Amino acid sequence: MSYDLYIAICKPLHYGTLLGSRACVHMAAAAWATGFLNALLHTANTFSLPLCKGNALDQFFCEIPQILKLSCSQSYLRELGLMVVSICLAFGCFVFIVVSYVQIFRAVLRIPSEQGRHKAFSTCLPHLAMVSLFVSTGMFAYLKPPSISSPSLDLVVSVLYLLIPPTLNPLIYSMRNTELKDALRKLMRIHAWNVDS
Repeated sequence: MSYDLYIAICKPLHYGTLLGSRACVHMAAAAWATGFLNALLHTANTFSLPLCKGNALDQFFCEIPQILKLSCSQSYLRELGLMVVSICLAFGCFVFIVVSYVQIFRAVLRIPSEQGRHKAFSTCLPHLAMVSLFVSTGMFAYLKPPSISSPSLDLVVSVLYLLIPPTLNPLIYSMRNTELKDALRKLMRIHAWNVDS
């Protein structure tokens, strides 16, 4: 999304060339493939760990740090190595997003009209808010000191970074779509007309 915004704002005349259907397919395939490979490696590794502290988690899903707490062998070091690889991958994505937004904000601040700057910022800020929420709560979940860890806090934080951004993303991005807004207005008018009759 940040690359799409970067191209749309910083290189609008080249948008069709740089972000054609082939580029979109390649980016989606790369995201899905790395996510699938990362999940597959973690799943295979965590299921090979011997659990000696029971098998009940204080979460509503199997999160890796919670599973590692149940392990009693030294083989959890492999999982920590995989987590380092995942963190490096996530950090690379984070750097890419930050660099994209720095370029976007530099371009937006050079727009002479106030209306143009407002339109550009209103396009960027919902995505930036969702990325910030996801990254900050994810970092807090995985990097918080064990002294402040509690099952209820872990549950709240995991809900914040796993459920809120994916739930709000379609709503935020679809409400920027003119056709969807028009269809919603039409639906509301039809509903109001049916209620009045």
